[in-house]
Amino acid sequence: MAQDKKSKKHTTDNGGMVYSTNKEFDFSPFAALATPSENFSDAKQDLRVQLDKKLRAGKKVTLVTGFVGTEDALIELGKLLKSKCGVGGSAKDGEIVIQGDLVDKVIKLLQDQGYKVKKIGG
Repeated sequence: MAQDKKSKKHTTDNGGMVYSTNKEFDFSPFAALATPSENFSDAKQDLRVQLDKKLRAGKKVTLVTGFVGTEDALIELGKLLKSKCGVGGSAKDGEIVIQGDLVDKVIKLLQDQGYKVKKIGG
């Protein structure tokens, strides 16, 4: 009788690092993925605002990326933008999604809050 064996991919907890000969280097594979404990000041933030409609059934959204800080601060900024624009959206995974084509309005609101903002795309 043949057994059905499913192939298992070997996963490691070291982020793909196999071996290092450098004993002085204190490597932590998840250090870059850790969320910062405190926010940068608003002037040091380098936010990118763009119009996006990929994977959204043709609907346009304003996408704000480049936020560095805690998830709570990101959600708070998302709430501020959604309420000032009067639309829905979400804030998660380091980006804020505002429903509709409101790129210019979002840029103005972020600049009024003291953020450094760049418009990406047309």
